[in-house]
Amino acid sequence: MSHIGATLGRVEPGGCEIHLPYGEHLSQQHGFFHGGVVATVADSAAGYASFSLMAADVGVLTVEFKINLMAPAQGEALIARGSVIRPGRTLTITRADVVAVRDGVEHACAVLQQTLMTVTGRADVVG
Repeated sequence: MSHIGATLGRVEPGGCEIHLPYGEHLSQQHGFFHGGVVATVADSAAGYASFSLMAADVGVLTVEFKINLMAPAQGEALIARGSVIRPGRTLTITRADVVAVRDGVEHACAVLQQTLMTVTGRADVVG
């Protein structure tokens, strides 16, 4: 996340928010945030939401996700809000909602649903 300039907003049990300011290095040919960047912050926000419910010696690993890019991610920043839908011992289901902030107003641009696998003995594994 530091490579692209993303930062953690809020973190709470079962929830996580990631903020990403716009940069040309994150855009595609029309100047919008690239879809891969949108998916990256969504995957991480949902993953950290899951990780927030895990024991200290456990990690999580994304095994599957589906993302709907609903509108161009155009604006000064992205905010990805991850939450846990169903925690599990082996598999956890999460979601992330991503908004593009344009002139101080949030515009929904993507929704992600994700399955994460618990990795025991690897607290260093997230994502």
